[in-house]
Amino acid sequence: MNRLNVGISIGDINGIGPEIILKTFADSRMTEFCTPVIFANVKLISFFKKQFNLQGINVHGIDDVAKIVEGKINLVNVWSEATEVNFGKEDSKAGEYAIRSLKASVKALKDQAIDVLVTAPIHKKNIQSSTFSFPGHTDFLAQELDGEALMFMVTDSLKVGLITDHVPVKDVSSKITPALIKQKVFKMHDSLVKDFGVRKPKIAVLGINPHSGDDGVIGNEDQEVMIPTLDELRAAGKLVFGPYAADAFFGSGNYKNFDAVLAAYHDQGLIPFKTLSFGEGVNYTAGLSHVRTSPDHGVAYDIAGKGIADESSFKKALFEAISIHRKREEYAALTADVLKKQKRAR
Repeated sequence: MNRLNVGISIGDINGIGPEIILKTFADSRMTEFCTPVIFANVKLISFFKKQFNLQGINVHGIDDVAKIVEGKINLVNVWSEATEVNFGKEDSKAGEYAIRSLKASVKALKDQAIDVLVTAPIHKKNIQSSTFSFPGHTDFLAQELDGEALMFMVTDSLKVGLITDHVPVKDVSSKITPALIKQKVFKMHDSLVKDFGVRKPKIAVLGINPHSGDDGVIGNEDQEVMIPTLDELRAAGKLVFGPYAADAFFGSGNYKNFDAVLAAYHDQGLIPFKTLSFGEGVNYTAGLSHVRTSPDHGVAYDIAGKGIADESSFKKALFEAISIHRKREEYAALTADVLKKQKRAR
């Protein structure tokens, strides 16, 4: 197969993003699988190569995505000014560079200069400005790319999606509506079929309240909103089960009986996911016209600049992006063939 052009946004330069990117491509075999395209600055990358003793990595600097060279580590110069790095420090300037890199990479994705996008971690406070007011990657990508985003944390054996993602806990119950539940279930089902090759997805949904409300004793949202909506989805043919009490669902191993789990809110889903698979997981933005993945961790200021960051999750995010892109191509080819056969049969 042809190598895919994998776009990479640099993330927060004061965090571990640049380190895990360079460590990933310190293995020369990586360019046999893809053509990496990093969006940053050549001098900045040279600084990180020296900092982490990775001088053997050859980077091909370009000023335009039209000049991407297959099989090389391409570096698109998004800015030209000198860049100061302060490892482990919150800095709005670092946030500005992270967003400049992100916007340039998303434009390249939309222009089809790159096939998929892998984003290094950003700091949600640092990125806030008059021109960027999103709580994270997912919300920005939902605006820029066609479709409806689903935050989907995935490994080979565990997949967890969210009904609400970056929403304060006090607002969660008011945000969960029948329409939103249906939207997320449909997106999860669609992604499992097209992106992961699951023919008949079985989806577990977690309750909103402790013990799924205990028949209204601990809140009535599950009885009034969740249960009737899941009944409708089952009547429509979806293999959707629940709502399950979240406190025992993962510890009992019940999650192993399903292809994916849909959690009501951020920590309800991500705490057990990261407990079970930290460093092995991938954050995938499902439901959009293009594929974007990222590692399952943040900027890790506490170890930034020390050369001890583990690139495993970033590498898995890169391979997952390639795999999902291939699965989408395969699904499109298979369904196109079915349509052609139907036309010929007529």
